[in-house]
Amino acid sequence: MNDRNTSVNPGGLAALKNVARFLALVERLVDRGPHLPGLGVFHGFSGYGKTYASLYAWNKRDALRLEIGDSWTRKKFLEKLLAEADVKPAKRTIADLTEEAIMALGDDHNRPLIIDEADKLADKGMLELVREIQEHSQVPVLLIGEEQLPAKIMKVERVHNRVLDWVPAEPCDLGDARALADLFCPELTLTDELLTEVVGHTKGVARRIVINLTRMQVYGRNHRKDSFGAGAFERSWFFTSEPPRRGERRVA
Repeated sequence: MNDRNTSVNPGGLAALKNVARFLALVERLVDRGPHLPGLGVFHGFSGYGKTYASLYAWNKRDALRLEIGDSWTRKKFLEKLLAEADVKPAKRTIADLTEEAIMALGDDHNRPLIIDEADKLADKGMLELVREIQEHSQVPVLLIGEEQLPAKIMKVERVHNRVLDWVPAEPCDLGDARALADLFCPELTLTDELLTEVVGHTKGVARRIVINLTRMQVYGRNHRKDSFGAGAFERSWFFTSEPPRRGERRVA
């Protein structure tokens, strides 16, 4: 079973809009009527903070959470799921493991199951296994993946028809950048104009914003500065995930 990530800061992360979007999706699934489907899909480009959102919900809702590995088979998926549910499997066949997973999740069917990197399940033809477990246990299942995850799910009609809602993760805006700055570098005073620059240069990708905030923190410490405004850094200074051009040097 995974240890709860105590490093997740509920106050800071809760302020991010994608965390709120994901939590709202979780609540819709948990509170759905008995006649409604139990799958939810949270999708978006890499770096938008989907995993952060899932970790926050994992802690807040005492959810079960799996992050699918590249090498996972059906059997490995089921073994990891049972381990997360604190169940030691009695038998080893896939059919038996599936039945044990359904029984384990059905015992507390309001406890959400969060599956990150669900694209890999789709690529391996394992979405039907998830549908079977969800349908028979009635546990709310959240599938998290990249931008193409909905298109992959659409190809599996029996799974597609059991999706209650599709929620796209959105790029960060100024409010998100301010929340991240308050969380990761509270000792710095950063103007809205500078954070707007950061959002623009990073295209709103949360991971890149955090990297730039950390670079500002280091720069401030090295130069004994604790406040920065618009124009404090040249465009080439910002980390955008693109490699520098030949002859260009970025200084942290």
